[in-house]
Amino acid sequence: MPTLLDKGQYIASEASFYRVLKAAGQLNRRGRQRSRKKRSKPTSYTATAPNQVYTWDITYLPSGVRGQHYYLYAIEDIYSRKIVGYDVYDRECGELASQLLQRTLMREQCFNQALVLHSDNGAPMKSLTFKAKMEELGITSSYSRPRVSDDNPYVESLFRTLKYAPSWPSKGFKSLATSRFWVESFVIWYNTKHKHSRLNYVTPSERHGGKDTEILRKRAKVLMAHRQAKPERWSGKIRNCEPVGEVHLNPEKEAA
Repeated sequence: MPTLLDKGQYIASEASFYRVLKAAGQLNRRGRQRSRKKRSKPTSYTATAPNQVYTWDITYLPSGVRGQHYYLYAIEDIYSRKIVGYDVYDRECGELASQLLQRTLMREQCFNQALVLHSDNGAPMKSLTFKAKMEELGITSSYSRPRVSDDNPYVESLFRTLKYAPSWPSKGFKSLATSRFWVESFVIWYNTKHKHSRLNYVTPSERHGGKDTEILRKRAKVLMAHRQAKPERWSGKIRNCEPVGEVHLNPEKEAA
């Protein structure tokens, strides 16, 4: 629907779209999640613009050989959800992570500014080489709490999107080169084509480049025009077309 609105087209309300999806059995939740347990509070950070808070992790990519994996290193900006740095290697290594981090800062041109990098407690994340590189680059480190799986929600959500992609090779990647080619194609799609629900359905690149406000303004204009043309089809206000604003990593919960 947001894609159609950006083209100046309106077919039906969101509620109508969801009724059709429900009737077709396309709204079922996938996967299983364990019930949450009480833990100590994590450190909270807030991003009000791009290149303030990054999060990163490594995930397995299956190969065609049983027991062999490739490793996707991904760095994501929580404000825009843009994948700002990535690569695929045949091993987990703090040195490789350090090189990727430095390339990412060079590409984003965000040296010498306050930046937080959040990760879990894996060996590459806490290696002496990687810690030394963060200190050299002036980056503040942030880590998930031990044995807590949901302190790194943004990159975990990214990996779920990646592995649910229709083109995901269920039989594994044939080679390291093949896995790199597939990931590159996914990143291009994710950053420039994927209308992210948590960004009010703009792409990460649009949000990262500060274009979301104008896109959402035009989208609201299309909806208002159709509401005025056919008021009998509207029972209330148009959908929210405001930018999402600041983004929080592990925000503090307000007391009831």
